[in-house]
Amino acid sequence: MKSIKSIGLVLAAICMLAAVPINNSEIKSDHNHDSDIVELAVQTDILSTLVAAVQAAGLVEVLQSEGPFTVFAPTNEAFAALPEGTLESLLLEENRDMLISILTYHVVPGKVMSTDLSDGMEAETVQGSDVTIGVGDGVTVNGANVVMADVEASNGVVHIIDTVILPEPEEESGY
Repeated sequence: MKSIKSIGLVLAAICMLAAVPINNSEIKSDHNHDSDIVELAVQTDILSTLVAAVQAAGLVEVLQSEGPFTVFAPTNEAFAALPEGTLESLLLEENRDMLISILTYHVVPGKVMSTDLSDGMEAETVQGSDVTIGVGDGVTVNGANVVMADVEASNGVVHIIDTVILPEPEEESGY
């Protein structure tokens, strides 16, 4: 079993991996705008791994609260690109704090639509670290491509991304 520190180092390496593009037809565009962020994710087959991670982290109620939130939601393929065994390890109870840190790094307070973004813009995440937005050849967040933007929910907006993004390792957390 990998230690938390080695998992963190391996996770940091995934930021350089290219993810497999997804077919936008896999995303249900007829979702109910009255659905909250969690309900929207449950209705979207390509976000089932994210749903499982949110449940394991105990964040369902938070993401069902009033918000508003902006969620950069990694696809199943983004999670599958993690090194073998990493996701399974993160889902273990003893790694719950690390999972929460990673998932909350994908959430920004407020409702930020793609039209609100500018190149080089930084946004503070719920985790506490900043993400950087790029708007060159498509929209990116910390280098992850936004494959579908502005999926509205009753308590915010979801931008679906092709890579799991990671906060900088913290000395005290060991990852």
